[in-house]
Amino acid sequence: MIPEFIMNLSIWWFLYCYVRSIIKWFLRKTTGFCELQRICYGEVSGAPRVKGVEQSLYLSKSKQIRQLVDHLNDIAENRRFTGANEREILRGAVSTVLLVKRINPKIHQQFVTAFGKCVEQIWGYKQLMAEVEMLRQTPFDCDDFEHERKLYDLWENLMPHEQLEGRITKQWQDIGFQGDDPKTDFRGMGLLGLENLLFFATEYKAPAQHVLSHSMHPQYGYCFAIVGINLTSMAWSMLRDGSAKTYFYNTSRSLPAIRLFHSFYSYLFYEFDKFWVDSKPTDIMEFSAVRDKFEKNVRVSLQNPRTEFKIALTVEIV
Repeated sequence: MIPEFIMNLSIWWFLYCYVRSIIKWFLRKTTGFCELQRICYGEVSGAPRVKGVEQSLYLSKSKQIRQLVDHLNDIAENRRFTGANEREILRGAVSTVLLVKRINPKIHQQFVTAFGKCVEQIWGYKQLMAEVEMLRQTPFDCDDFEHERKLYDLWENLMPHEQLEGRITKQWQDIGFQGDDPKTDFRGMGLLGLENLLFFATEYKAPAQHVLSHSMHPQYGYCFAIVGINLTSMAWSMLRDGSAKTYFYNTSRSLPAIRLFHSFYSYLFYEFDKFWVDSKPTDIMEFSAVRDKFEKNVRVSLQNPRTEFKIALTVEIV
């Protein structure tokens, strides 16, 4: 027996699709534009436009459009949306839509440009998800020279005036690892956790030093590296469930790259530190509750299609 809520959901979805089809037909007749044209011409660039185009493509009943979506998904998931190949893919996607929707590219050059940019953003995001997931599933390998070099670089960027005594040392606890060997702390997020921390420490050196100093506070202190890896999990979760699309669609001016994910993470780390201090926790046992409140706030902010995140370089004395 089919549960009542599933039955109601099916009925609602049928009515939605039916009414949507009627509205689309009416607007096409009255404006002379298909839904994709109305979105590209009527929505501002960034998340409002890209999300509108994305929804329209995924809800399309056209066989050719459905095949195009499946084709682009396959390309993104296999990370083939790069270089000269990217231009060919975009050209093919735009040409398919122009043909199916009977749009004259000479008359609607603005649509061609806007729609092509939306395709780049939508499937660039999907490709970024695949790249981030690959890093997450790559375990930290102490026998890999590049992995070890990145670990040492992290120390040097965070503790430039203190010499590391050895590879296995209690000094790692000074930057918030749990034990003498940091590799054990990367098990959950793999190499992604290390690369996030290193990017924050390298590209946002002053903010990272600022956050590190807060983590050493006698009352509000916390484990810098462990919290950082926990925030990698938060950033990855938002990327995976699509909540982060607002940030990426509003921020990226071209194909979204891994650097943009690292920047998103850096913003989360910097803002979480401020949120943690402002929360005035009694001790580290309140971490989960504070983290959950912070994540909820971020997700609410991302529901605003105009949201853009930037690190505000302000110094607070704690």
